[in-house]
Amino acid sequence: MRGMMWIWVLLICFSEAWSLDPGTNESTPMNSTSFGRRNLTFNLGSQVNLTCSKSTWNKTIYVIWRVKLKNRECSISIDEAQIVDKCKDGKSLQNISSSQSYLNIPNFSTEDVGIYKCEVVYVGGKEDHIINLTIMVPPQIRVWLEPKNNKMVAVCKAERGNPAANISWSHAGNVRLYKVLPQSDGFVTVESQLELPEDADTTNLSCAVSHPSWDQVKIVVLKKDDFPWLYVFIVVAVVIVVLVGSVSFALKKLMTWRRCRQPDISSSKLPRAEYVEEVEPYASYVQRVNSIYNSSADLCT
Repeated sequence: MRGMMWIWVLLICFSEAWSLDPGTNESTPMNSTSFGRRNLTFNLGSQVNLTCSKSTWNKTIYVIWRVKLKNRECSISIDEAQIVDKCKDGKSLQNISSSQSYLNIPNFSTEDVGIYKCEVVYVGGKEDHIINLTIMVPPQIRVWLEPKNNKMVAVCKAERGNPAANISWSHAGNVRLYKVLPQSDGFVTVESQLELPEDADTTNLSCAVSHPSWDQVKIVVLKKDDFPWLYVFIVVAVVIVVLVGSVSFALKKLMTWRRCRQPDISSSKLPRAEYVEEVEPYASYVQRVNSIYNSSADLCT
């Protein structure tokens, strides 16, 4: 029994020494699969290149991009050097034989915002990635004064930006309205209304607007000519048009009323027609007089 025990000990020690020998226990690489998710934001009009794998193109078997946009879905793939483009909107697969392949978006806009799913199979592995693309657009800023409920209100509006901007005021006052208005095309408008005290000095009144696309906060100072005179001009023009139309209609009715007040022309006071043998000219004359009389009567009714 003691001899058999020594034999088992020797076998175990030999097996452990064999497993530690790097020359005899080297494992072969197995296929691997990786998955990743990213959120990326790009400026309006920029050129976007999306990579899916670190594998070089000469080791890639196939690549497929599945794109889910706001109003449609499409795909772009390449297999055995053959590209199949079902998006047909300017996106393209680019590659260099010694480098990585990438999806190129030449002029990034709100139409390209969406979810991009990539699948790549290469020698030794497979990768799947999901990339959520969003757009960054700086807003346009306007500031003006307008009267509301016998008070003066300062309005600051950051229009058509993405994401939404943030607005603050340099003067103390009651912010009576702060609203964020998402639009159907992906842009966002933010409006802030500041109710000013009666003795407020608006000489240096300004609003501060911050946005991720700017390194610093933008200060917009209210100018005297920032009052929305265009809206006032439109209102005045509409009032003038309504008044002119009303006066014209009243004058027309007055002229019709005066014409109806004149004595009716009776058939007995019409001049006697000379007797002629032809009957048709006299009948035509009487018919013409009757038609004039009837049209005048219609205007008075």
